[in-house]
Amino acid sequence: MAPKDTGGNTEVPLDARTRCALSCRGRAWPASAARQRTSNVKAIYYLDLVSSWCVWAEPAWAELKRRYAGVAEFEWRIALMDESGLPSSRAKCDWFYRRSGIIVRSPFMLHSGWVEPGRTEYLAPNLVAEAARDLGVSDDRARLALAHAAMREGRPVGQLDVSVAAAAAATGLDPDLLRAHAKTEGVLKQVRDTTEEFRALRVSQRPAFVLENAIGDRAVFSGLVAVEPMAATIEAMLADARAYTSWNAHFGGPPPE
Repeated sequence: MAPKDTGGNTEVPLDARTRCALSCRGRAWPASAARQRTSNVKAIYYLDLVSSWCVWAEPAWAELKRRYAGVAEFEWRIALMDESGLPSSRAKCDWFYRRSGIIVRSPFMLHSGWVEPGRTEYLAPNLVAEAARDLGVSDDRARLALAHAAMREGRPVGQLDVSVAAAAAATGLDPDLLRAHAKTEGVLKQVRDTTEEFRALRVSQRPAFVLENAIGDRAVFSGLVAVEPMAATIEAMLADARAYTSWNAHFGGPPPE
């Protein structure tokens, strides 16, 4: 059976009603850098902008960011799907959309109009999202707009001009500048590199989340779109970090020998 990524989709802005209706059912840090972090927890979200399950994970991601603002650091990274995770036809895509939409109790069905049978990956929307961030749009506007254009409007975001238009309209970036930057080797390398990071996690599903705290506790979630297990893990990581802080306040660091 095809993985859950089949029937791809990207993250879409969801209104309050949708958030209530859905079941709110992440490069890792090297150990040597752990002591230099200012945040207590880092959360990394690996996604492809045409992964439908990333759409359903968006409310959980937003809720984590709300609950742990100022406590945790949040970052998204591209993890490109290959041909094995992409729908081969609109009919197949629609089948997956019906299944996942009902599973999460969505009040709307996703739009398969973005699907172009024969494509082995959808570089354009992912490159444009990465390029927008590189150009200073560090929030989620570009990627959410691209997701909305594909999954809700059915626009063919696999075409560079379509993706550029959607992201530029949402961010105010100059379309020509955005297009040119999305075509650079640097942006392509970044997208390929973070895809390899995802593969190194040895998980198969998007969304994938990596949670890690300053003392090296680490958890990886793959395919889950619920907020509860991730929130519980963050709470456990914060508790462990607080325990280390308390110990150091009472006894200091370990003896030199």
